[in-house]
Amino acid sequence: MADLSRPQPYQPGAVSLFFVAKAGVFAAAFWIWLLVLVLRTDSATGQQVLAATGAITTTLVGVVLGARVALQHNAAIRHAEVKKLLVDISWNAFAAAGNAESTGKVVPFPTAPADGERVGQRGGGERVTVLDRGERTSGRDRRGNGERRH
Repeated sequence: MADLSRPQPYQPGAVSLFFVAKAGVFAAAFWIWLLVLVLRTDSATGQQVLAATGAITTTLVGVVLGARVALQHNAAIRHAEVKKLLVDISWNAFAAAGNAESTGKVVPFPTAPADGERVGQRGGGERVTVLDRGERTSGRDRRGNGERRH
């Protein structure tokens, strides 16, 4: 049974199915017309060519539209699953952060290095982690306001 607490995923609408059914009806009509013409006459006529062209064309249109509806349906289901997973992940992360017993260090999001600051320009012995970036003893100001950390 479907879970009614969650919204249902988008399903391809009745308009798409209408065009698939319409192409199927036209294809069936053309195939029947072609069969009637073939059984009545001995030689190929222009009407038989027209009926054959219509039958083939409408059959192909019906197949293409049917495949499109099936792909839309599968994509809608996958999209709904991804949305559900994202909501579950974010909810679990929120709940885990709320249940944490200690206030751990928050690791800042890494930013792009400044113009004169490249990884290749650092000395071999100087290794800086993400947590130590704000606590360097070089006295260099990273905030750009002229204050030094003491």
